Amino acid sequence: MIILSRFLFRVLVFNIVVGSLAACSPAKNSSGDQAGGERFSVALLTPGPISDQSWNGGAYEGLMRIRDSLGAQVSHIQTKTPAEFEENFRQYGASGYALVFGHGFEFQDAAARVGPSFPKTVYVTTGGTRTSANVAAMSFAFEEPSYLAGIIAASVSTSGIIGCIGGTELPPVKSGFAAFVQGVHAVKPTARVVIAYLGNWDDASAGKEQALAQIAQGVDVIYQNADAAGLGIFQAAKESKGVYIIGSNSNQNHVAPMVTLGSVVIDLPSAFMSIAREVKNGVFAPRVHVLDTRSGVMQWVLNPSMKPVVPPQILQLVDSVERQMRDGTFASPWPSRMPEDR
Repeated sequence: MIILSRFLFRVLVFNIVVGSLAACSPAKNSSGDQAGGERFSVALLTPGPISDQSWNGGAYEGLMRIRDSLGAQVSHIQTKTPAEFEENFRQYGASGYALVFGHGFEFQDAAARVGPSFPKTVYVTTGGTRTSANVAAMSFAFEEPSYLAGIIAASVSTSGIIGCIGGTELPPVKSGFAAFVQGVHAVKPTARVVIAYLGNWDDASAGKEQALAQIAQGVDVIYQNADAAGLGIFQAAKESKGVYIIGSNSNQNHVAPMVTLGSVVIDLPSAFMSIAREVKNGVFAPRVHVLDTRSGVMQWVLNPSMKPVVPPQILQLVDSVERQMRDGTFASPWPSRMPEDR
């Protein structure tokens, strides 16, 4: 009798599953071949549901663009624990995937452990800073559009109390909130900013509860970065009189258009495509890809219907600062990042 190890059994089952997924997602052209005639294969691990209309949904859009534009075989798995991060990284490596995205700062440790075992697979973490021979990172400059969002928030707040609600205290989220606070104080130095973290990214009820608690303290503008839990924050703003909200990660202006001032947006599909092209063309180099306003990946997107709410001089200020960010002349009040990869 042949007894399979637990790991090999999981790999066998995994191959059957991803093979079925690939069959359901046919490429539109034949340009997806890797060297040796193998199909270019790309996988995505997300820490939450792709229905969040935010961080995870944007990443899935990126995966679909890679499938449609590069003719790639693709697969997606939602993971919840560090053990699942590592297990699925290993399974995709064992299955011969060319590129695997771990979508979040929290995937870094797993990528560092797994990468050496599968040198032909490129692992990319988003929001991270670590690299090795076949591990890269994309670092998003949340600070820039968050700073602009802070300027807008301060200009429309009548109470002078503004809120931030995040999922967990990940460094990219914290740095984005810090820049938001700096933007608020650039316009209204006496404003008070209340910051809270939910401890998770999925609980919309907890998001709504925390938002209502802040509103009870007098908060009248909330900047949220909480993925699926953020949908509850939008609901609280809709149900409360005189409260505005700011979206994050994807353009969320449509989620609650009557109360959403704008969104801090990452063009995740473009960011994912740039990496995928490098890997497919055999020119990938491991590094930290710093993506900011100059690259076009990070954007502040004002909700057009909210334009009359914002004072004209503030709109002019935001346009001016944004131009400086694009041309590289903005003197940021936060620590500088690595030189941008252009």
